[in-house]
Amino acid sequence: MPRGGHLHVARLDGTRTISLRELYARSGRLAHHLRERHGIGAGDRIGILAANSLEWVLLDLAALRLGAQTAGLEPGKFTPSTALMDRYSLHLLCTDQPADGIPGTLAMDGVRAFTEPGDGPDLPLPPVTWGFQDVTTIKFTSGSTGVPKGLGATAGSIDSSLTAVQEIFEHTPDDHLFVFLPLSLLQQRYWVYSALLHGHDVTITTYEAAFAALRRVRPTVVMGVPAFYESARRTIEGRLRRSADRTLPDVARALFGDRIRYLWTGSAPASPAVLRFFTGAGLPIFEGYGLNETCIATKNHPGAHREGSVGKAVRGKEVLIGEDGVISIRSTHPVNNHYAYARPGDSEKVFAPDGTVRTGDLGHLDEDGFLFVHGRADDVIVLDNGKKVIVRPIEELMRADPAIAECVVFSPTQTELVAVVSPAAQPADAGAIAARLAATNAATTPDERISRVLVADPPFSIGNGLLTSQYKPKRPDIRAAYHSPLHAQEAGIHA
Repeated sequence: MPRGGHLHVARLDGTRTISLRELYARSGRLAHHLRERHGIGAGDRIGILAANSLEWVLLDLAALRLGAQTAGLEPGKFTPSTALMDRYSLHLLCTDQPADGIPGTLAMDGVRAFTEPGDGPDLPLPPVTWGFQDVTTIKFTSGSTGVPKGLGATAGSIDSSLTAVQEIFEHTPDDHLFVFLPLSLLQQRYWVYSALLHGHDVTITTYEAAFAALRRVRPTVVMGVPAFYESARRTIEGRLRRSADRTLPDVARALFGDRIRYLWTGSAPASPAVLRFFTGAGLPIFEGYGLNETCIATKNHPGAHREGSVGKAVRGKEVLIGEDGVISIRSTHPVNNHYAYARPGDSEKVFAPDGTVRTGDLGHLDEDGFLFVHGRADDVIVLDNGKKVIVRPIEELMRADPAIAECVVFSPTQTELVAVVSPAAQPADAGAIAARLAATNAATTPDERISRVLVADPPFSIGNGLLTSQYKPKRPDIRAAYHSPLHAQEAGIHA
């Protein structure tokens, strides 16, 4: 039985709050329904294809209490079908999307009815024990490169990550964690599990409702991604320009609420300018590093932080740097040692037999063990003169301007660098983009200079398939979408 604390589900039209004790009781009633009505038991798999909601959380907890696996299916990436259920061996598919005529589905809007108290006391469930190597859920890659791969996450990897995070951030019952990314991403569910373990509050909302909910729920911790903080910075700067008598910390706390202890960022590189902005606003922000295949591997935190790094390895993780500069992560409790769903040969490219993961990222460790990530090994451009160019630092320099939300650098002919930028607002500020191009080129070597910039119209978004659900640019899709102008010498803003 959990301690105190509450779960808040925030929408644009208001917030629903239930205690963690009630959440636990309702998940037990739902578990009984799933077992008795749908035959769900240990080892069976439930698919959840829906937007963030109380029902999502209840289904996930009910499955855990039955020893059943979940498969977190991201809306927009998957659609209900018999083929989907067959492919992922789903005994039941719970969804908020139309699924008429598909056997074995359960509508999300009907779930809550099965969690209401009955006439008598709640019956206990048979005890379930999860072993360290037991798979609790199938999680999917964010899809920045091709078809999502499916990966079974072990109970040991989840427990190890939760233990490591609690050790360095020491969440207490006074804390309130704020989550808005899709619950289909396993790490977002960590914070519900953390609340049940440590008795703090947690708010579940959506990206669209995040800013409206922030001040209303007054969290102490925001679990975000760089694109969210870029947007928040632009909002704060706009309000600051309109309120000359207010300070940056005042305006920042008016947006985030007055109880922020720290901000969490990960999943994609955060620009140094954004990190410095929030630190200067009195909102400490800590960047970390990890992949779907590793869980949280390194993290800056109040006790150990170094600007420009993604922190030191957390407990249970070891960072290895190969002779080629590629980062590998070894875990005491690996997520797994293979993909459950992937093309032949994909697992062998990433996993060693012991679960050590070759990340494909380039980096180095400093003398104190802080990890610095330079970019993807496959994002190194080799020019026709033989020079190798790592594009991530160049992209970060471009993104330092508030007029640019994202930047992806290509070399379509191996003779020049061409950037595709997604503007922060429309119409795009062409003057600011041109000025940033000049400043970037002034700060780089001749081989690293960008010859021209293409301005994305419309900007990158999840809806047009150019951003992942974690708001990371999908490089191959962007290259395909802008293939013609990338190869047209006259196109774009020229240096």
